[in-house]
Amino acid sequence: MNQSQTKDNQPDNSRGEAFLRLYQANELRIYSFIRSLMPNWSEADDLMQETTSVIWAKFDQFEIGTDFVSWALQVARYEVLNYLKKKKTDKLRFSDQAIEVIADQAVKTGEKADIRREALRHCLGKLKEKDRKLILLRYEIGATTQSVAKRIGRSVDAVYKALNAIHIQLLHCIRRTLAKEGAL
Repeated sequence: MNQSQTKDNQPDNSRGEAFLRLYQANELRIYSFIRSLMPNWSEADDLMQETTSVIWAKFDQFEIGTDFVSWALQVARYEVLNYLKKKKTDKLRFSDQAIEVIADQAVKTGEKADIRREALRHCLGKLKEKDRKLILLRYEIGATTQSVAKRIGRSVDAVYKALNAIHIQLLHCIRRTLAKEGAL
């Protein structure tokens, strides 16, 4: 096999692009997982960097088309456990068994969040265009109900009422969607 190709006969640059795409889409989930296991922010940040390096170094072992986030979380789990074993001198630390339980729960919680996020995306797509625009305006970074009201030329009370109605509509849609998928 020549150096410019991977074991899947893909050029290295496309494998690197696949890594970047998958990693960027799941970076927050991986960091949240590590953070759930590490009470110290600084250590969590260091472990995230180390985990990212390991994920990249072992990416040739990952089979494109399979579940990247599960694979990456497994790598992160081992990195956390290895780190904690090296730090056994700390008086305040979770047992390996507790880490495993927390890690399993974090994976399940992340999977549920993904399902709910997808249901929200689906339900946002079903809203009337004006309602979807109002929700998107309200949830822009730094936006407030007051700033949205001013921007669209409606009273704050009218915007509150409209947002409340839209939130109720989204809630019912999400519940129906999750029930259909058996995810409730």
